[in-house]
Amino acid sequence: MNALRGKRAVVTGGTSGIGKATVKALVAKGAQVTVVSRRDANADTIRGDVTSAEVAAKVMREVKPDLLVLSAGVTPTMGRFDELDWASFSEAWNVDLQATFHFLKQALSMPRGSAVVVVSSGAALNGSPFSGGYAGAKRMQWWLADYAQRVSNERDLGVRFSTVVPDQLVIGTTIGTTAATAYGAMAGMTAEAFMQQRYEVQLDVDMVASAIVKALEGETSSVAVKGTGLRALP
Repeated sequence: MNALRGKRAVVTGGTSGIGKATVKALVAKGAQVTVVSRRDANADTIRGDVTSAEVAAKVMREVKPDLLVLSAGVTPTMGRFDELDWASFSEAWNVDLQATFHFLKQALSMPRGSAVVVVSSGAALNGSPFSGGYAGAKRMQWWLADYAQRVSNERDLGVRFSTVVPDQLVIGTTIGTTAATAYGAMAGMTAEAFMQQRYEVQLDVDMVASAIVKALEGETSSVAVKGTGLRALP
């Protein structure tokens, strides 16, 4: 039985990377997918700024989704914190985290049985000293999903919230390539050599999308995903 067939899904950041792969995976499962993005996608698209509380409210009111995937985010400016100004240091707080905050508040009004996945980052687990405040923002996204679940439980809303954490750099994404280039340069090697040396098995967007779908289906709760597989998060 396909639990996602016919479900209405919203994916933020669905025009590239993990978000785009998630849209493809959900469509393959028979879900009706709406993408929220500043540009058009190969699916129903609501164009808007995901950091806007008004946009979040409009999307949730008009689509009335059963499934919500929050994967929108910036590629952080790379550099040690002392090389950055506050605007570049706080980019992920002002985009990734702010969007998550607004959409999770709206998600508490989703129908009973709905499911929400927040896409975080391995930086939330391991830190990321060359990408400003990115690690902190991604950890706070994870916490917000937990906070939302607590509210759902306390009010008996019946909405499930979980977090998927790609626990290594994801090949074929702008963030993965940017980070691998920066950290590789620090180690005196190319981005490709850095990725091959650091990870036994590479992680791609389709593997992350598969983990997101499993979470939406209720097969897993919050998980970290690597090229070698999944592991439960506390």
